[in-house]
Amino acid sequence: MSPECSRVLDSLGQPLPPELAAHVASCAECRALVESFGALEGLPAPAAKAPSAAPALESVRTQALEELAAHPKATPWWHEVLVLIGVYVGMTLLGALGFTRVGLFLNSAPLGVVVGLAVLVGLAMVGGAVVALAPTRQVAWGLVGTSTAVVALSVVLGGSGLAVRSFLAGAIGCARTHMLLSALPLLAALVMLRRSAYQPARAVAAGLSAGAVGLLLLHVHCPDGSAPHLMASHVGPWLLLGGLALLVRSRIPTHTHAP
Repeated sequence: MSPECSRVLDSLGQPLPPELAAHVASCAECRALVESFGALEGLPAPAAKAPSAAPALESVRTQALEELAAHPKATPWWHEVLVLIGVYVGMTLLGALGFTRVGLFLNSAPLGVVVGLAVLVGLAMVGGAVVALAPTRQVAWGLVGTSTAVVALSVVLGGSGLAVRSFLAGAIGCARTHMLLSALPLLAALVMLRRSAYQPARAVAAGLSAGAVGLLLLHVHCPDGSAPHLMASHVGPWLLLGGLALLVRSRIPTHTHAP
């Protein structure tokens, strides 16, 4: 770079003296530099922030402070678990009341097996709700998978072995009843899940806990205890509800508590 080029660089934005103007006319680099600087100067100035931005920000701040004053402490996470379990229990009682017209306890397996499996399914119902809503960073797939396998195998192997009607008729009737009994619990579980970040294992656990309502009622009511029927009509819809919860939760937005 020549001394004249340095002087041109120092004089950018100012009128050039005749000797520098002559140098610019003869120097391609200086001419490109001056033209580029002139183009930059011709750009419009950045738009000023809208005057409504400050009031809008203040409005958000005011709402946040009001919410904090009204609820200075966050609601414990187990409150939501109790609400969800309350929905499960309520739907279980309604289903049991409906079954009393035709007979609630029709499972012909030994009483100890029926009670033991009912307790196991009840634990899956409560445990699934806790796993779905507990404030942990990650839910282990191993825990969900192992618990699911234990419940499924126990229900199938703990049947009476008695087949009371054709496979297709029994499968359609029990599967339909299972899905109807679990629809409201599943909806409640999905509403609760929207309040936390999406995690696939949580969604599956929530779906299985909601499906345990139908699984429990069918377990004590259904007189068909054959392994194929139990697998297709009791355990099958239960697993399907876990997958359905995963699919639906992945497509609904997470609810935010921001004002």
